[in-house]
Amino acid sequence: MLEIVMDNISLQQCSDALQKLKQELELEIADLELSARPVQLDQQAVGRVSRGDALQQQNMALANLEQCRIRLQEVLHAESKFGVTEYGYCEACDEVINLPRMLARPDSRYCLGCQSVVEEKES
Repeated sequence: MLEIVMDNISLQQCSDALQKLKQELELEIADLELSARPVQLDQQAVGRVSRGDALQQQNMALANLEQCRIRLQEVLHAESKFGVTEYGYCEACDEVINLPRMLARPDSRYCLGCQSVVEEKES
């Protein structure tokens, strides 16, 4: 299993990276929720162009918020794999995902080869 392939120090490094990513995403979500609040309709206080800019910024914040929420779900999914020693294995081919990838993206579901296939299918 994973214990043989990934030692305790490596596993702890991945866990730390995952926790750090989770905290960053939670903070970013909180900030984006503020930015995504509805734009006030008072055109006296804000001109048309400024209101248009505010609406565009709100739409960008909403899109970013959705992406952060999706990524947070991936982090929570990765966390759930620690308890059942499935963390670090590709969900497509069951091979071990290499340590540098897991440290760079601790919520990875796939090895690089399978990730390429998934992205190719999505495009």
